[in-house]
Amino acid sequence: MPDTSNYRTITPTGTVQSKGLSAGKVGVIGGAVIGVSVVAPAYTLTSGLGPTVSVAGLQTPAILLIGFVPMLMVLFGYRELNRAVPDSGTSFTWASRAFGPWIGWMSGWGLIAATVLVLSNLAAVATDFFFILLGQIFQNDALAGIPQENLLVNILVTTVFVAAATYIGYRGVEATQKVQWGLVVFQLLALIWFSVAAIVSATNGNAYDYTQPDLSWFNPLQIESLSIAVAGVSLSIFMFWGWDTVITMNEEAKDPARTPARASVVTIVTIIALYLLITVGTLMWAGIGTGELGAGNPENQESIFAVLAPHIMGPFAILMSIAILTSSLASLQSTMVSPARTLLAMGHYEALPKGFAHVDKRYKSPSTATFWAAGASLVFYVAMRLVSENALWDTITALGMMVCFYYGATGLAAVWYFRKSWFKSVRNFFMRLLLPLLGGLTLVWMFVQTIVDSMDPDYGSGSSIGGLGLVFILGVTVMVLGVVLMVIMRFVNPSYFKGETLPVSEHEYDKQVGVEVLGE
Repeated sequence: MPDTSNYRTITPTGTVQSKGLSAGKVGVIGGAVIGVSVVAPAYTLTSGLGPTVSVAGLQTPAILLIGFVPMLMVLFGYRELNRAVPDSGTSFTWASRAFGPWIGWMSGWGLIAATVLVLSNLAAVATDFFFILLGQIFQNDALAGIPQENLLVNILVTTVFVAAATYIGYRGVEATQKVQWGLVVFQLLALIWFSVAAIVSATNGNAYDYTQPDLSWFNPLQIESLSIAVAGVSLSIFMFWGWDTVITMNEEAKDPARTPARASVVTIVTIIALYLLITVGTLMWAGIGTGELGAGNPENQESIFAVLAPHIMGPFAILMSIAILTSSLASLQSTMVSPARTLLAMGHYEALPKGFAHVDKRYKSPSTATFWAAGASLVFYVAMRLVSENALWDTITALGMMVCFYYGATGLAAVWYFRKSWFKSVRNFFMRLLLPLLGGLTLVWMFVQTIVDSMDPDYGSGSSIGGLGLVFILGVTVMVLGVVLMVIMRFVNPSYFKGETLPVSEHEYDKQVGVEVLGE
């Protein structure tokens, strides 16, 4: 193993400042396990696969591949930035280095806001499936409806789940890895079981609506219209989001400059392979029709696994319910990693009050930041749940705005930060210019497009206020809140905004020999 201390000293501004986190604890596989956990394939697919099939039909695999592309292109930008500046602040730190404090602060806010939004929804899903599972175990359908019928019970159970996830996060990255191993492995085994069982059942003539698989399913050129292709990019925001959590653990990685990038690649490749396997199995067995068990039936879209698993897996169908529950619980816990470390970095560089930079002496975890992230998600959940369930679920769509913004900003930050080395090699041209530029521009365009589209009252759940869609109001409100807090911090603690704690810099190729050699 190379001497990783070099990665903390050979950087454009002199150092990557240690923040007191537990170093050398996360390996490639451990990081990938956490990454898969954040993406939460069982939770994501149970609500995302049906709507996609209803729009794209047999071209759903091609849609998934299209949606995968901008994420992969931005990932290369993340990888290059992490190799040069392995800082737990990731998007916040890198955008600050490239574009200055204002865009940097808002990039950090976008990441924090996105994760708080998704944490609130993960808590809701965990609560719902907990009671669904109880109903299956005790064969009492009434139990499944308790979260919708009794708001107090809903909030109390959700609070317990958030508190448990927070405690594990407080115990540090080692505790997170240990918990995630069991939850993620079980989730993956259940999904693979479902997929293989569907394929075997279909080929044996026992499918509901057997559909012969064909290579055209994977061909983007077979997609009927540009609007469907654009939907594929939009889909990626929800279905692939979360892999960047692996990068935020860079200061705790065994090899800060290379381990996170490798773990993120393993994460995203595992996810796309799993998505394609499950999609093919589902299409072969259920077809794309709108019949009782058809994958295109709108009534099956809320939870397609709950509908199909009993017919495909028989008595073992309960494993899918457990998998979805464990998926949401695992993601609830691991998703806290990212905002906590971003808040830690923002406190460390004085973009937020210094209290956020506190690291627990025993567990070497960002304890204060973890508690704040959990508290914010719980407050947001209760507030949205009291308003309406539609308001809560619309936050998932609003999440896309935040993700597009900070992913896009990070991709473009990579391009600008490495501008002096674009043409030093063919590799640099692709990894530091072309790919992150295309990925970043695509996601920034999606950010703007989502803002425009979400103004329509029919966007999302169809709820509106004053003629404007609720998704638009939620998204813009969160962004405006970020701007207000940023301006307040500018006057309360101006050091960061003056470039004193995190100055604008650029990648100085000739002075980066250590990173260039070791990074390769």
